[in-house]
Amino acid sequence: MTVAILQSGESRMVVDLSPLAQLSEADFVALCAANPELRLERGPQGEIVIVPPEGGESGYRVQAIGAMLYNWAVANGEGIVFGSSTGFQLPDGLTRSPDAAWVRRERLAALSVEEKRRFLPLAPDFVIEVRSPTDRPSDLEAKMLAYTEAGERLGWFIDPESRTVQVYRPGQLVERVVEPASIAADPELPGFVLDLANVWRPDF
Repeated sequence: MTVAILQSGESRMVVDLSPLAQLSEADFVALCAANPELRLERGPQGEIVIVPPEGGESGYRVQAIGAMLYNWAVANGEGIVFGSSTGFQLPDGLTRSPDAAWVRRERLAALSVEEKRRFLPLAPDFVIEVRSPTDRPSDLEAKMLAYTEAGERLGWFIDPESRTVQVYRPGQLVERVVEPASIAADPELPGFVLDLANVWRPDF
């Protein structure tokens, strides 16, 4: 089966392979390896989600946010930051690639060398998803809930269109913050404060 590559600005494509077969984790890894030009995720029913390339503004926002998180993580030293191409294999079989993620070193130390080379078999401690113009908010909200249910400690869904941040914590109602100048990740990530000025208004 051949699938066309989506261009920047197009909606994501979902391919349902269930009439043919249920892909195992190894099958999905092989599919990703055979199509390195595609960013693939796996949904709750085994469907394959093809995520299109980002536009300029979205790419800038994700990079800026990831850089701020990385700089904090280096100074803090308690965890590792992962970029938007990293796959996480959640306990319920979902495979997701958040825009930015952070995982405590002690959890990564428990993984084997082989596990570290494949999709990481855990939910990140901290996840950031940034909405691009083609993303449906409901899709990203469902992803955020999946991370939380899988063990995430803190999650931010950042929507530049509405200039809002939805904050996810296990066992708590989702908090919606409107047009904050910055947002703090305490107590889960002590001292990390994300400056949102360039996220709301990219400076290029």
